[in-house]
Amino acid sequence: MPKERLSMRKIKEVLRLRWACGRSQREIAESCGIARSTVGEYLLRAQAAGLSWPLREDLDEEELEAMLFALRDEERGGSRPLPDWAKVHRELKQKGVTLSLLWMEYKAKHPEGYHYSRFCDLYQAWAKTVDPCMRQEYKAGERLFVDYCGQTAPVVDRTTGETRQAQVFVAALGASNYTYADATRSQSLPDWIGSHERALRFFGGAPELIVPDNLKAGVTHPCRYEPDLNPTYQEMAAYYGATVLPARVRKPRDKAKVEKAVQLVEQWILAPLRHRTFFSLEELNRAIREGVEKLNERPFQKLPGNRKDWFQRVEQPALKPLPSEPYPYAEWKKARVHIDYHVEIEGHYYSVPYHYVRRSVEIRLTPRTVECFYRGKRIASHTRSDQQGRHTTLMEHMPKSHQEYKDWPPDRLTRWAEEIGPSTGQVITALLDRRGHLAQGYRSCLGILHLAKEFGKERLEKACHRAFTIRALTFKSIQSILRHGLDRRPLENSPSPPPPLKHENVRGGGYFNS
Repeated sequence: MPKERLSMRKIKEVLRLRWACGRSQREIAESCGIARSTVGEYLLRAQAAGLSWPLREDLDEEELEAMLFALRDEERGGSRPLPDWAKVHRELKQKGVTLSLLWMEYKAKHPEGYHYSRFCDLYQAWAKTVDPCMRQEYKAGERLFVDYCGQTAPVVDRTTGETRQAQVFVAALGASNYTYADATRSQSLPDWIGSHERALRFFGGAPELIVPDNLKAGVTHPCRYEPDLNPTYQEMAAYYGATVLPARVRKPRDKAKVEKAVQLVEQWILAPLRHRTFFSLEELNRAIREGVEKLNERPFQKLPGNRKDWFQRVEQPALKPLPSEPYPYAEWKKARVHIDYHVEIEGHYYSVPYHYVRRSVEIRLTPRTVECFYRGKRIASHTRSDQQGRHTTLMEHMPKSHQEYKDWPPDRLTRWAEEIGPSTGQVITALLDRRGHLAQGYRSCLGILHLAKEFGKERLEKACHRAFTIRALTFKSIQSILRHGLDRRPLENSPSPPPPLKHENVRGGGYFNS
């Protein structure tokens, strides 16, 4: 069993890449940033549990974890004889000698030895220590390499004259070297995903693998051995049936295709544009598109034809068809559920079922919706709001005790408050009026009224008078006034206690009997 259990999200990705995309264990390990042995372990567990792809829609992460790890962990392995890798390496240089032939000779001598796939993996791991530099050949439709140019392009604001540097995104297919480029305002996640979307539409299909550099928008935690992909980037790749395989840190050979494409874009597109002034990204991108077309039609120096010819003849037919709709952009964030069973997203508060209090959840944000997930299971969904400091609360997310007082009419709280004093009544009325959702106002009001049990009605009335005067109308403010004894101190220019509040917007008890 692996030393450290993976997250269910990553295990699902392993299963998808193997069963839906047909990726090898090596590719899965590199894409997910885990050891090949770990990939094999989880695939074995999934097979033993009778799982298949796609997983059941109602299969949440807790059930999946139970299915995988309820199995008995068995010790596997044992010492096996290792081949003489130096001899294997020499033998491979001879004509007609393959790893398959050498493995069969090895198994003839050692029947208990490694299986073929493991034999190949061990040899390739050994060969890396020798560091042979091999020219990499890619199958048609297999890999798309992506990166940003080191060189930027200036865009001038017509109104202010300010010059901003646009970032230039480059994508190149592995087999044909067919190249795409565009300019964006930044290298932020929305621009990064948007450039991928436009590149795939330009190519008219999706590759099996997308190979990015370890920039922050694509890889959350760069690491040579275990890069952690941005969830949005991973979700986008899955939407197009692709696998993200980040280049290793400080290993430019892993993305030599795009390194060359970046160099050509800088030399053949950006350099000729250096004397032109652009006043918008749209204008700059029109010029870049013209340059990309010329670049793809330039003849190869050592091969017949050009990038466009090779793309149309070899690579385009091998690409996967694109979905009819573009990827629905969504960002993922982590949040902790507050004690009031709400999560804060950009200053607005959204409710989740109360029994998830103090737990960490994942938030999926689209331009219109906010979805909350706990261990892969969606527990709440709301319409997105841009109102700062307000609450979006669903009754079914509230505990029964809160649901009960939610149905109280407002005048029940105001009458209770006025029994303590007129200032307390004013504070409670103001809280009920200002809250976007009555349930939020009720809880704040109850908290304030319950302070009378701890500090007494007289002190609470004085504290509310002080809070109303300085406009500190929150439970925490009034609690702080009482705890620090500020209710016993006079206010400068303090007005006399207000009379009972009477206003046309304050509903009396008769309102609810009508």
